[in-house]
Amino acid sequence: MSQDGIVVGEDGVARCSWGNSTREYRAYHDTEWGFPVSDDVRLFEKLSLEGFQAGLSWLTILRKREAFRHAFAGFEFEQIARFGEPDVDRLLADAGIVRHRGKIEAVINNARRAVELVQAEGSLAHYVWRFEPQTRTGPLDRAALAELAVTAESTALAKDLKRRGWRFVGPTTVYAFMQAMGLVNDHLGGCEAWARVDGDRNRFDRP
Repeated sequence: MSQDGIVVGEDGVARCSWGNSTREYRAYHDTEWGFPVSDDVRLFEKLSLEGFQAGLSWLTILRKREAFRHAFAGFEFEQIARFGEPDVDRLLADAGIVRHRGKIEAVINNARRAVELVQAEGSLAHYVWRFEPQTRTGPLDRAALAELAVTAESTALAKDLKRRGWRFVGPTTVYAFMQAMGLVNDHLGGCEAWARVDGDRNRFDRP
């Protein structure tokens, strides 16, 4: 059963329609997407994987996430910052990930920039959450959400990251990151996860 972008699954749970389409998406939608995150490693991982997603589906990346974590030292950016050309060659030979030289080199570059950013700002989380939009009073409907691929806040964050030397961090990529990491709650009205995410965001201690 579906209505206005909401699907009620066989388990009786109402979800955003995309979140009911596969087993992987159901788990990701129900437990991760939109819940606020303040862990620097998880934030860096998501920015990195969003860069790899460019031109691909998120499901493709999600299914390869464990392989990415293994290949990129768990996305511990201080370790990745020390990667060199032999690591690039190793990653290009790894069939478990997306083997795109530009995106691989971007993650290594961004890890170095992340180290610099933490030195300057205290933490990646403290920096990122400064760009949190004003909290909405209620959920969006499908039509309103469809208009949100880029926002003023994602544009500002992308611009500042680029100024600091980051790559593969355009406004659309950054907004997808903001949605996933809980800087906004873009679960639809009628989705069971909306209220849980809203509660977590209300209780969340901003870095």
